[in-house]
Amino acid sequence: MTTDTVTDVFEAHRPVLMGVAYRMLGRVADAEDVVQDAWLRWSAGDRAEVREPRGYLVRVTTRLAIDRLRRIKSRGETYVGPWLPEPYVTDFGDTVPDAAERAVLADSVSLAVLVVLESLSPLERAVFVLREAFGYPYADIAAVLDRGEPAVRQLAGRARKHVAERRPRYQVDPAERRDLTERFLAAATDGDLEGLLELLAPDVRLVGDSGGKSRAPLRVLESADHVGRFLLGAARKSVPALSLRFLEVNGGLAVLALSGDEPDSVFQLDVADGRIRTVYVLRNPDKLTSLAAAL
Repeated sequence: MTTDTVTDVFEAHRPVLMGVAYRMLGRVADAEDVVQDAWLRWSAGDRAEVREPRGYLVRVTTRLAIDRLRRIKSRGETYVGPWLPEPYVTDFGDTVPDAAERAVLADSVSLAVLVVLESLSPLERAVFVLREAFGYPYADIAAVLDRGEPAVRQLAGRARKHVAERRPRYQVDPAERRDLTERFLAAATDGDLEGLLELLAPDVRLVGDSGGKSRAPLRVLESADHVGRFLLGAARKSVPALSLRFLEVNGGLAVLALSGDEPDSVFQLDVADGRIRTVYVLRNPDKLTSLAAAL
């Protein structure tokens, strides 16, 4: 391969590699580092025996992500307050023309699913991502992980059961989420508690991630009354030069709140049966830096 061809081949597969790495790690910067390491191995390595570049690159990326995830877990870092994955701007658009495939990819990168994946072992997480998000056959996953196929099937079964037990048991309709998000913003900014309570499910949860570096609840809030009153109180606190922007984050509609030109927070709603079931609020400034490219 020429230098240009080597680069072109890698760049053609970069979106898939980034998708694998982010789902494995839940952190944009870490995923980008892993993909960069994969590039260094691809560009400097002996490619004469590489018959299928995509498979080779996915294998390298997955193994690098497993190693990084193990190092993260071994550090045993204590996070202040609830943890949410770093928001990842997704816009599959024409790159994934099949609606069913788009839905699978969106679900596998959702905040709710990534929170559950955080509790899996690195190998379980790798198997789940490759199988459920990207549809890899068990034999191919076994080759990626250098494990026997029966062992991979066992890992997949444990991971699938774990996720099924903990993930939300409802599907989020995009049109319904858009409508409720707009009404949610209107009620919150107008200080309309009654209108807000009508939108919230009785057992609604608010998960706020600040990492202890900005204002957000340090525990999960539950019940419509608690969540509604907190949201109205937060809406009353002035943010300099506040503006709101819709964008697609983690496979679904989200609201980016800006203070001037700087990201202040990201809000996303999970909805079902015409009510808001979960409110995600991400305010950790370290997790908002990657959104600058989306502005």
